[in-house]
Amino acid sequence: MESRLLTGLDIGTTKVCAVIVKEDTGGQLNVVGIGSAPSHGLRKGVVVNIEQTVQSIQQALGEAEHMAGVEVESVFVGIAGDHIRSLNSKGVVGVSRDDHEITEDDVDRAISAAKALALPIDREILHVIPQEFIVDDQDGIPDPVGLSGVRLEVEVHLVTAAVTSAQNIVKSVQRAGYDVEEIVLEPLASSLAVLDDDERNLGVALIDLGGGTTDIALFFEGHIRHTSVVALGGQHVTNDIAIGLRTPPEQAEVIKIEHGCGLTEMVKTNETLTVPGVGGRAPRVISRSVLTDIIQPRIEEILTLTHQEMEKSDLLNLMATGAVITGGGAMLKGTIELAEKMWGIPVKLGIPKYLGGLTESVRNPVYSTAVGLTLYGRHYHNGTSFHKRKTENLWEDVRDSITHFFRRFF
Repeated sequence: MESRLLTGLDIGTTKVCAVIVKEDTGGQLNVVGIGSAPSHGLRKGVVVNIEQTVQSIQQALGEAEHMAGVEVESVFVGIAGDHIRSLNSKGVVGVSRDDHEITEDDVDRAISAAKALALPIDREILHVIPQEFIVDDQDGIPDPVGLSGVRLEVEVHLVTAAVTSAQNIVKSVQRAGYDVEEIVLEPLASSLAVLDDDERNLGVALIDLGGGTTDIALFFEGHIRHTSVVALGGQHVTNDIAIGLRTPPEQAEVIKIEHGCGLTEMVKTNETLTVPGVGGRAPRVISRSVLTDIIQPRIEEILTLTHQEMEKSDLLNLMATGAVITGGGAMLKGTIELAEKMWGIPVKLGIPKYLGGLTESVRNPVYSTAVGLTLYGRHYHNGTSFHKRKTENLWEDVRDSITHFFRRFF
């Protein structure tokens, strides 16, 4: 196998992150380039200004290309936002062969039956993720091909997106000068970077706390069982600080990163910080506990809404290993401790792993999605036949290829 480049592009509400990974002939993945840029063209994960988004993509990928000393042609792109919806569905077909041996064609027909839903005209199926197959009355079958049976049933998890939102992501990347290999739901990509197989099997909740949204994915028995989105993220914390301390958002972000904490009991009463003045006004010195009093209610709101979304799946009691929180918002001190306190389950910080090269540079929750997208690319290329996609057939090709990928990996 020849060495190849895999590039993950995480287009977030507050930041665009790019990671370039080189897979050598032995299959080892090495990080060779990383880049990031402020994102000003998105709101809650949705593109609202294409030109600003294009500039951010070019800056992030340009930085990563310069570090790696290569030119990237195509990328795996993450998608998120409160327009994402998911549901579970079933498909049933009769086995076609006279000898009742199940073939790939039978599996494809069953999956097609499962996704034959009446969707609104403005929505598109993004992922079709098989959870298990049932042959006659035998359930829990991961791959039925080659087995004998009369009736084949499949249970799938469908993820849908607003057509225009997804198209604007693709358009932004293409205008920046790059091809889109695949569009991947961001928490699914992040899961590849931060979760272990044991966590997926025993049950785990992955929470990707981003700038504009908080993305949720629940795994059990090795499969994704539920996905949802909360339309709040770290940017809302920054806005609260800006209003509460009467300081510009840029300064509020710095204050959040350097002094912020989401749990009052972790802050000493004698700690202080300086708030820069606005419009020529003199700086002010305030207690750090005042800052925490602003931050904690918003973090509690995000965690409460996230827990409510997890409860909707009726799977929360099956999350034996607890929860993993990743994304830039997870870096706020006290967030993990507050989540454990509120949810009553073990919670840990999700950090990307499984890579060599400049691995320390990406061992940060901010890069979980971008790293996960490169891992997706490796598994995708190794698990299915790959060919260049034509732009006009992007959606059809993406749907088919993603279905095959998830059958092999999740």
